[in-house]
Amino acid sequence: MGNTSTVGGRNHNQRAICVLHMADSGKKIGKVTFNQQSDNQCQIIADLYGLNDYTGEKGFHIHEYGDLTEGCHSLCSHYNPYKKQHGGFHSNNRHVGDLGNVEIENNGRVNHMWLDTQVKLYGPTSVIGRSIVLHEKKDDLGLGGNPESLKTGNAGKRIACGIIGIAR
Repeated sequence: MGNTSTVGGRNHNQRAICVLHMADSGKKIGKVTFNQQSDNQCQIIADLYGLNDYTGEKGFHIHEYGDLTEGCHSLCSHYNPYKKQHGGFHSNNRHVGDLGNVEIENNGRVNHMWLDTQVKLYGPTSVIGRSIVLHEKKDDLGLGGNPESLKTGNAGKRIACGIIGIAR
């Protein structure tokens, strides 16, 4: 299972993975990996491909549920255990699931890495079993001046999604 260390009773170097599929076709478009490096730092890496029709910045979020019974539509809202308003990745007032935007390059690829202080792979606010959603529009980071901005960032429909699971 790899090297792990325990600090304060928590298992570090816990890993998780999310394989994303297109909402309309089910075609696999890559993966997002998570590595819990410490109590206050989770590394998130998005490695996506085949998105040539969707270039530009797109909203990228962790959603509340890992329920694909209705495809990407049954994943509910952004993961928000602390009941905050929607914000940007670097905002103090943000949902845990607010990862901001990813840039889809002209070649249809996304290679993006975050170091997040709110995402956890253990404990009562763990993201394991939840989902990742790639949206059709740029996330306005809660600055859009309307109620929907403070809820979703006006990021639009869900074009791809997947469930976050424990990685081997």
